[in-house]
Amino acid sequence: MFGKKQGKSGFESLSPGFIRFSGTDRYITSPALEQAVNAAIALGRPLLVKGEPGTGKTVLAEHIAEALEMRLLRWQVKSTSRAADGLYVYDTVQRLHDSRFGDADVGDIERYIRLGPLGEAFSSDEQVVLLIDEVDKGDIEFPNDLLYELDRMAFDVVETGRHVAAKQRPIVIVTSNNEKELPDAFLRRCVFHYIDFPDPELMARIVRVHHSDIESKLLDGCIARFFELRAIQGMRKRPSTSELIDWIAALRRSGVDTSKIGLQLPFLGTLVKKEQDLALVQAAVGGGSGHRRR
Repeated sequence: MFGKKQGKSGFESLSPGFIRFSGTDRYITSPALEQAVNAAIALGRPLLVKGEPGTGKTVLAEHIAEALEMRLLRWQVKSTSRAADGLYVYDTVQRLHDSRFGDADVGDIERYIRLGPLGEAFSSDEQVVLLIDEVDKGDIEFPNDLLYELDRMAFDVVETGRHVAAKQRPIVIVTSNNEKELPDAFLRRCVFHYIDFPDPELMARIVRVHHSDIESKLLDGCIARFFELRAIQGMRKRPSTSELIDWIAALRRSGVDTSKIGLQLPFLGTLVKKEQDLALVQAAVGGGSGHRRR
């Protein structure tokens, strides 16, 4: 959806067995992105994907899973996330509750072991796609701790003594928004790809994936205005691809006169999400941000 597939990669003689992912009908890829995905799969390495918010980093994993007909497991990293939690957690609260109010066998600790996304991926009989989303939100030790678990491809449930070894190495997609630098040791073990922000030509193709019957005049006008907004100096958060898609949806569903898109910006709140940016945009367009249907 947010990569681009144009021109030739220079590697037309790649082995067919190497090429496992080449995009989907709803995700437009580039030769460089395809090479990165397929190299990561072949090497059994995590694919680290960076790029501006809204460039399709997260949905890439969804489309890889779709194309390869695999189950997708998601792990949304937070500031409090620990690598060990991705393996499993021991639900002591539920066990205490059952011991006081329930009739469950609280002596069976296995009942209270909850596998995390990483633990599920290792335990799966079939190969899965594992999305580790926004790895840079974790604390400074998280990437290296995660790397240790991925290298081992096994873990022990300390409370029960159960040993879990991966039956299939998962296809791991790691995304980062560059909120903090990742350790060199982590980077060395990843295949890396940066998704460039789409140019106007590619953006038109992406929009047509979501609005297949959009009129060319409206599409051209919206894209021109969108890139004008992104070019305004001083914006703290420039509008993203997904916000452009939402803006066009609002325009089409509302019935506004879209012939005046070049002069006005209806539904500006779908594109601009910060007060400071809104003031900049309104100044740049002469304050005209509303439009009523007549």
